This record gives sequence, C-alpha cells and structure tokens, in this order.
Amino acid sequence: MTLAIFDLDNTLLRGDSDHAWGEFLVGKGLVNSKVYRERNDYFYQQYQLGKLDVVAYQTFVLAEIKSRSPEEIFGLRAQFMAEVIEPMVLSQAEALVNHHRDQGHTLMIITATNDFITRPIATRFGIEHLIATEAELKDGLYTGNIVGTPSYQGGKIERLNDWLKTRDHSLAGAWFYSDSHNDLPLLKCVDNPVAVDPDDQLKQFATQQQWPIMSLR
Repeated sequence: MTLAIFDLDNTLLRGDSDHAWGEFLVGKGLVNSKVYRERNDYFYQQYQLGKLDVVAYQTFVLAEIKSRSPEEIFGLRAQFMAEVIEPMVLSQAEALVNHHRDQGHTLMIITATNDFITRPIATRFGIEHLIATEAELKDGLYTGNIVGTPSYQGGKIERLNDWLKTRDHSLAGAWFYSDSHNDLPLLKCVDNPVAVDPDDQLKQFATQQQWPIMSLR
C-alpha cells in the first residue's frame, strides 16, 4: 500500500506544537516565564538553523512533564489541545489528509516532537501511524528521558525503516509533505516529495529539483 507521510509542525499545523507547548506553560504561569521562554525560543531558533541538539531539547521539554502527576499533565494536555492546537489545525491540511485517505493510502505523521504532545494531534487528524520522538514511560510515569533514536533529520529515516521492517509496506510510490530543510534526508528518499509552505532553504532546493511546492494556508 502507498504511504502518505506528513510532517506535523508548520506543515499540517499553522505553527510548531513543541514550541507552542512551552508558550502554553508560560501562559499558565507554570514555569519561570523569562528563563523558560528564553530557552524555548533558543531551541526553536536552533531547529530553524538545522543545528538543534534534539536530545537536549526534549530533555528540556520533558522535565516539566516529569515533575507533575499524570492527572495534572494529561489535564494540561487536554487544555493545550483545545486552546492552542485546535486553532492551529489547517482546513486545507485536513482536506489533503482526506484526499490520501480516500485513495486508500496508509497515513502517517513523522515528527521530531515527542509523542506526549503529538499523539492526540495525530488522533485529531484521524491518522493511526505516528513516528515521534518517544518519551520514556516507567510504571505509567514519564521519566524525563527519551527512548531510542529521535525522529529528527536522518533519524526520521532510521525510525521509518524500522517501522517498515515490521509491516508489509515499502517506500515505493510514497509521498512525504514537509515545510523544513531539516527533512531533506527523508524528502530525498521518497518518490513524491512535496514542499509545503517551505522555509527558504527547502524552497530553494525544491525549486532546483523541480519538486512540487504547495501551500496549505
């Protein structure tokens, strides 16, 4: 079956869910506003430059999850989904996902953002398969660590190949939609790469390669 793979942040969403989670915590007064915002913005800038230390970033993000009870963090996540993520969902992104669904394609989101944040977003889009950076759980509690390879840059290929080994799928005819030059390793691996509202580096490369460029905004 044909795979239709979607990046999440700034592709299916109008914004970055990881960075938005940090802003949400700041807005709720749950963290030191000045210090936390500075670190959150720094990591986002590093991501945009393609220089992100993804382990350091996820350690930063998950520290606030680790320090709270399951009841509190899942309650906060539900508020985050309703107040922040829902307004970020792009109607044209939903239409694109449904276009591939109607063709019988296997749908997947692949994202560097951790699965605590992104699992309910994938559910919101009706997408079963999610490859995200995995937050470690022990005895039902988040440890603040990650498990395995983060799905960032070339790590997305590694994680996707691991997924393919366990299923009757291949990358033959696959689609991948992304906004970011960080996703060039995977974009180069699929038969149908599509740049979606691309950053400057991806737009330049996509133009040179004559890849489709589209907007969902």
